[in-house]
Amino acid sequence: MRMFASLHAGNVVTAVWRPVAVHWGLLTACALFLLAGALVLDDYGITPDEWEQRLIGEAALDSLAGASDRAWDQLFLYHDRYYGPALEAPLVLAERITGLEDRRDIYLSRHLLTHLFFLAGGVFCYLLVLRMFGSRALALLALALFLLHPRLYAHSFFNTKDIPFAAMFMVALYLTHRAFRRETLGAFLLCGVGVGLLVNLRVMGLVLFAAVLVLRALDWVLAGGAGERRRVLLAGVAFSLGAVLTYYATFPVLWTDPIGRFGEVWTVLGSHPREAVELFRGAWRYTPDGPPFEFIPVWIGITTPPATLLLAVIGAVILCQRAARRPRGIWRATSIRFNLLLLALILAPIVIIFGGQSNIYHDWRQVYFLYTPLALLAVVGIHWFLSCTGRGWLWVGACSLLGVTVAVTLVSMWRIHPLEDSYYNSLVNRTTPNYLVSRYETDYWIQSSWKLIQEIVEDHPDQGILFSTWDRIASSALLPASKRERISGNDAIFSFGFYSDQPVAVRTYASRIY
Repeated sequence: MRMFASLHAGNVVTAVWRPVAVHWGLLTACALFLLAGALVLDDYGITPDEWEQRLIGEAALDSLAGASDRAWDQLFLYHDRYYGPALEAPLVLAERITGLEDRRDIYLSRHLLTHLFFLAGGVFCYLLVLRMFGSRALALLALALFLLHPRLYAHSFFNTKDIPFAAMFMVALYLTHRAFRRETLGAFLLCGVGVGLLVNLRVMGLVLFAAVLVLRALDWVLAGGAGERRRVLLAGVAFSLGAVLTYYATFPVLWTDPIGRFGEVWTVLGSHPREAVELFRGAWRYTPDGPPFEFIPVWIGITTPPATLLLAVIGAVILCQRAARRPRGIWRATSIRFNLLLLALILAPIVIIFGGQSNIYHDWRQVYFLYTPLALLAVVGIHWFLSCTGRGWLWVGACSLLGVTVAVTLVSMWRIHPLEDSYYNSLVNRTTPNYLVSRYETDYWIQSSWKLIQEIVEDHPDQGILFSTWDRIASSALLPASKRERISGNDAIFSFGFYSDQPVAVRTYASRIY
């Protein structure tokens, strides 16, 4: 018996130690990112959307709990009811389980969990690249590329709409690659679950859903016999059932009228009914008119680290060359086909948004998920670049250059912290005075106001402070309770105008733009 227990304990230790030894680089990187996230957690304020997003989770949880008929009525009357609660409901559930009541604790916990979800997307990026190329070093570099996009990193703390969708897009891509490699019913069913959650977070996830079905249909046409066709068909059915059932099971609004309400979701979210005026390339654009075709490419081009853009272009060119040399690989389940899928997943949403005149606004945040396949294409470019240099001095130089590019991005993020959401790369003109603020929106999420609120409260320790009503409700909620008591709100004050309520020494503060 003792020998059996000793052997069993040894097997457990081996089972735990083996993945740690193999993926020590991933674990080290995750530990560093977790430490960095903990250190900067309270550097980011609350955004205008967070209060509304939290209500989505509350409405969904209350209706699921069967609190009352009134809870269901509130769910169907809530104006943001067509946004899926796949993330918001768990965030509110965690808040209730832990018994958080103070607003500061609630929103800091939301920021932490949202950031952890973003880091999970980075882990799946590592796993996907490891599957694609079999190189842990390349997988670690992919992890860094994905997580160190300045805008996405800042948004990963306060944006529970766009960042979770981008992270889940990476998870769904990993599950898709895994399913087509394994060709089992279980793998396709799990892939369907992932895609169902993706569509719940944002209806644009249907692009990946449609892509998987198209690839399955192609495999069915190219199947060698009746048995193989039956296997391909069953896998496609498993994927479809997993996606559809997961989507509806996690979306209470759809339960009363699944088909009709899905049509409403598609209509409402496909057009983004909000009306807004946005500064783009020096001209004011009225968003319901739809974006110009260059809107998304320009925003990606000026807010993404240049090295990543260049590597992604190289990766796309290399893929097209390989496809031209081996056209049969395009149709069958090969690595070329999956990599071309990444390119298609960048182009198709842009064409759909432009063709459908969808209402997108305030940089490219609503399509941040495009950075997921873009980063993977950059890894394709890196892999080609390193493979051409061999293992000599050129290879060492190439690795050093890649390390420098990551370091430059880190330095850029450090210099503008905590306003990384206002990052613009070196492709933007920096010699002409006021060039940036006269051509593009710079602080849509009002993150600069959080720092200003902190300074105002510290500068007036014994006075009452009057803010705009929005700032009192939102960013000031992150202040300790003792300091919040001195704050009151007034609808007549513009969001960026703050002043002391003392009649003699009136002090005005303006939002800083980086």
